[in-house]
Amino acid sequence: MKHYEAMIRMGCFSRSELVSSLHLNNNTVATILQQYKKKGFIEQVRHDLYTVISIESKHPILSRYEIGSRLFPDACVSHHSAFEVFGYSNQVFYEVYVTTKSRFEDFIYDSITYKRVAPKGLIQKHVYHGVCVTELEQTVVDSINALDKIGGLEELLRCISLIPFLNEEKLLFSLREHNNGFLYQKTGFILEQFKKSLRLSDDFFNVCMNNIPKANRYLIKDHTDYKYNSKWRILGPKDLSSITDKGVLYDAIW
Repeated sequence: MKHYEAMIRMGCFSRSELVSSLHLNNNTVATILQQYKKKGFIEQVRHDLYTVISIESKHPILSRYEIGSRLFPDACVSHHSAFEVFGYSNQVFYEVYVTTKSRFEDFIYDSITYKRVAPKGLIQKHVYHGVCVTELEQTVVDSINALDKIGGLEELLRCISLIPFLNEEKLLFSLREHNNGFLYQKTGFILEQFKKSLRLSDDFFNVCMNNIPKANRYLIKDHTDYKYNSKWRILGPKDLSSITDKGVLYDAIW
């Protein structure tokens, strides 16, 4: 127990970080890690990453999101997981999306699957409740770009419907970094349905309009009962609001 309090302050750590924190040599720290793992004081998340286990609850002292954002120095929680962190999700998944330049295979720790997402350009992120997470505007654009990482169109719309405000300059920054005409097209079409509640200006939608491709596109592959929107050159649901009205919203669980 001599070093347990120091480990608690760190929450998650690599062997080198523990060496630096405890001011001990590699061999001594290796022995400590082995002993503390055996006693159940710490667990190995993956390779060279350990997390502290609460003596009382026998669970990690850090949340799944805190662990995800500590996988690599540049790691941040993103997509649906970011909405969960902000409390704007309709449901909680048993997976955590982590945006990082560092490659890793999907892995499971404590019944949660951690999935890597490669960043698109510069990522807007900040620390929220101890979690490095993509900023809300970045999260919205990333999720529109990858509906499979948000649980589909219905879940995306439900998440967006809970957001009180979006900064359009941050939205446009993320769109520029993605540099994808179809994404401008989808973003304009979807967010126009929330224009008033998100307090987005005509200028924002004009920028989106000026960057859309000439080709007509389907919003998603499953395109039954769609109608053509000539403004955005998209075939999408006749009424997006009707999709979010079908069910009940549930609070996100930390």
